[in-house]
Amino acid sequence: MLHALLSIGSGSLVGFTLGLIGGGGSILAVPLLVYVVGVPSPHVAIGTSAIAVAASAAVNLFGHTRAGTVKWRCALVFALSGIAGAAGGAQLGKMVDGGRLLMLFGVLMVVIGLAMLRPRQSGGNPDVALTRESMPKLLPLLLGIGFAVGALSGFFGIGGGFLIVPGLMGATAMPLINAIGSSLVSVTAFGATTAASYALSGLVDWPLALQFIAGGALGGFIGIKLAHHLAGRSKHMLTLTFSAMVIAVGLYVIVRSLLA
Repeated sequence: MLHALLSIGSGSLVGFTLGLIGGGGSILAVPLLVYVVGVPSPHVAIGTSAIAVAASAAVNLFGHTRAGTVKWRCALVFALSGIAGAAGGAQLGKMVDGGRLLMLFGVLMVVIGLAMLRPRQSGGNPDVALTRESMPKLLPLLLGIGFAVGALSGFFGIGGGFLIVPGLMGATAMPLINAIGSSLVSVTAFGATTAASYALSGLVDWPLALQFIAGGALGGFIGIKLAHHLAGRSKHMLTLTFSAMVIAVGLYVIVRSLLA
């Protein structure tokens, strides 16, 4: 009973983070499964977390779709380009020392978080869309930045939500709330790709994954509500929340890599 409650509670935290800022699921899920739930095998923890994060992201994507915050054409092009980039990035990542890889990832997170705190001239263009008229401008940016973000996600071995959100904003100038909703298309796709690989190798604890997913659905519902509340109160509140969490994760990863 306690084991199930820990699984559901951990899943709720992952779902809440995905619903609120569109990222952080992969970074949180594996440590929670290993240190809180008590999964003995890191490989099983990674495989189970990939299933759970992909499912939680899909559930949260449905919630954001109902709220009208997903820019589907932009999101799909970005995700498909990202999948291609992730394949190459993963191969490069295997050639780099693990400790150095974590340090680089932490530094990247801090840089992204600080960059997002810079004042923007506007709150973004809520009407941006990939159409025949906008394609010459948007398509190269979506393909190029999507590929780069996918490559970084594969290189660092993460879902990439913290990279996808600023990547979508940079490619299209869409508001943060739309980037969060749209990013979940990529998070779902990247997670499902990883999950399929681990599932075929028998490295998924399915009962645990279902408990994690159930908790993720509940946490995601709360996270989406809070994201819209913050976005509605002030265009800066959600940006500050996102940036603060990215910087905090980056510093945490840097400290862990230094101590290791």
